[in-house]
Amino acid sequence: MLTSSFISKKIPGIIALSLFAVLMTSVLVFLPQPAFTTEVNDLTGLLFTLLTDSAGNPYFLITTGLLCLIPLFLKYPKRKLIRLWLQFGILLTLSFVAKTGLKHITEIPRPYSYELQSLGLVDSVQSFYQLDGTNKEAVVEQATDNVSHWRTRHWQGETNYSMPSGHTIFAAVCVVFWGGFFLRRKQLIPAFIILLWATGVGTSRIWLGMHWPSDLLVSIACAGILYCLIPECELNGKKDKGGNLIKTLFTAFKKPSV
Repeated sequence: MLTSSFISKKIPGIIALSLFAVLMTSVLVFLPQPAFTTEVNDLTGLLFTLLTDSAGNPYFLITTGLLCLIPLFLKYPKRKLIRLWLQFGILLTLSFVAKTGLKHITEIPRPYSYELQSLGLVDSVQSFYQLDGTNKEAVVEQATDNVSHWRTRHWQGETNYSMPSGHTIFAAVCVVFWGGFFLRRKQLIPAFIILLWATGVGTSRIWLGMHWPSDLLVSIACAGILYCLIPECELNGKKDKGGNLIKTLFTAFKKPSV
């Protein structure tokens, strides 16, 4: 009975994360591999920079703050606010720890490091990762003759390994937690907005040359696993059943009869 109740409370978040995984996979299937040496339109560069920065250091704090204001506007009681924020904080902390640990374990080079090799700036991808931070940034600086600054500014700032994507795991945590929060309340529009934003973040990481598609999918899976490990606090006066939520989703997208 206790296990059934725990799973039921997790269903909205898992549904939100599953939708994110489907959207992200669809984009990855149809998105062509970006050519890093092509000219970049400033509007495109700015859009992807804003998306990626919204989930990166230090601007993820602004995104986090805005999301944490949601229950305040909904006038949640102080005790529920604290429990909600604590739960989100634990999930964020676990995701950052998992991201750091997995990068050290996998040691998968970033896509742009292969571009540096093809430009003749390093002998091999492995030799790039053997450089210290200062020399890595110097190599990337040389690439600005062939690669747009919209990309190289991110390359210089992130010279560690690729898997998983810290930006995407943050976006996935926001989807599973706050997307689930809205689905639980049957508020589909804000949940959909969060899904679109998260998909944009993941797409920006591919376009910038920071990650492989597998990095993004692993990040989403990590967020789901971590979400299932943390306790779910009761946020409503009555129990929310996953079956009712699924029916609501089907009803929302059901074609009206003529």
